Amino acid sequence: MRGRWILPLGLLVISGCASLYPQPGRVGNPTVDVGQRAMTDIDRVAEAHQRELIASLRVIAEKLYRRNPREWRKGGQPSLEAALARIFDPGSRWSFSELDGRRGTDALHLAFREDYRGDRVLALMGGLGGMLMTAFNEKTEFFILDDLDPQKLYNSARNVEIAVWKLSNARDPDGNPILLSNEGGTPQNLSFEREFGKMIGNLDLLSKLVADKNNRTIVRMVQNLATAIFLPVK
Repeated sequence: MRGRWILPLGLLVISGCASLYPQPGRVGNPTVDVGQRAMTDIDRVAEAHQRELIASLRVIAEKLYRRNPREWRKGGQPSLEAALARIFDPGSRWSFSELDGRRGTDALHLAFREDYRGDRVLALMGGLGGMLMTAFNEKTEFFILDDLDPQKLYNSARNVEIAVWKLSNARDPDGNPILLSNEGGTPQNLSFEREFGKMIGNLDLLSKLVADKNNRTIVRMVQNLATAIFLPVK
């Protein structure tokens, strides 16, 4: 009776080992497949966060143009809608001739310069959008072998914070806001801060997820916003 069970049990052990270790001529490894599925989930999360970030940028751009119609007019656009369509045209790659090749943080500096005479909303969006694309390695789709840098994402979040502060505090030589954004009054209109806050939260969360996935450490920065400089995202 005992001998009758030895052969079936041995076959089960052998087949179990075969399922864990690839045999000659077999394709695939269940252990690897599990890792691939997990990485694919992170890739999907990255794509979802990127879509949310660009959607927030569009909301902010429209709000700024509505409060500052002179800006899209300075850019020579026939309407607010045309100005938005130009900025968010996928073919633009966040690079615009009016910015003289500036993109990312270089364009952000331009948006807040007192002597800049061009469309400040375009410069701000070209700066933020270009910075985000650099942080996402210029990609909109992510696959198993793609490797995002959590430090770039973290630095981007801090740069958005600095841009929000400058947007609220930057003044022209006459003391007027360079760009009108939040309104005072009671209750105070903080719709810009809320949308920027969503961007910061998305970037911070994604940077942590990517860092955890790759066992990497993020160097955290603490700056005084009044004197802060834009962090490198390259």
